[in-house]
Amino acid sequence: MVLKTLCMTAAGFISGSLLFSVWLARLKGRDPRAAEDHNPGALNAFRVGGWVVGVPAMLLDFVKAAVPVWAGRSVLGISGFWLVPVALAPVLGHAFSPFFRGRGGKAIAATFGVWCGLTLWQGPAVLGAGLTLGWLALESDAWSVMLGMVGLLLYALLHQGRLVLAAIWAGNVLVLVFKHRRELGRGIRPRPWLLPKPGPGTNGTGKAKDRASGSKT
Repeated sequence: MVLKTLCMTAAGFISGSLLFSVWLARLKGRDPRAAEDHNPGALNAFRVGGWVVGVPAMLLDFVKAAVPVWAGRSVLGISGFWLVPVALAPVLGHAFSPFFRGRGGKAIAATFGVWCGLTLWQGPAVLGAGLTLGWLALESDAWSVMLGMVGLLLYALLHQGRLVLAAIWAGNVLVLVFKHRRELGRGIRPRPWLLPKPGPGTNGTGKAKDRASGSKT
């Protein structure tokens, strides 16, 4: 079990380290790292290269994480806490790619891939639902990701083998928090449609009418 775990951990890390977003964008003379947050990930591949670059980049980032985790679990029979390093390796490889001097992506697509390898469709569905809810309610993509991870934790705790999944979740969320630390540090900002609208004649503090009535006396 030790040898299989070491081999699949190494394979997953190398696979995760392949930043397809950068290489595919270069085919169109673009670089996703030129975007505002300098993230060499699939979202910025969309931004700089459109769907022709973004869709393949996202799919490859997903597959490169899903395949080694699925192979380790389902083909080689790695289970229990031996599965933890195998599952975290693609996320760590993507986030700290040695091919790009440790400056990898934010590992969102890789996270989806890892949980697909672990749970097939269930984990990604829960993560996607939480992320979508966060995107609808929050202005920060980083906090939307965190909301999705909270939902994933609840799923993991209710799933068979919850201690192993919880350990994988903990390592995964630590990587995501580190990679999104700047955005998370700006705080949670709800979208404008969730905020109460100020009444007519007020400036948002509720004191405009009082000042206006006082000026007439």
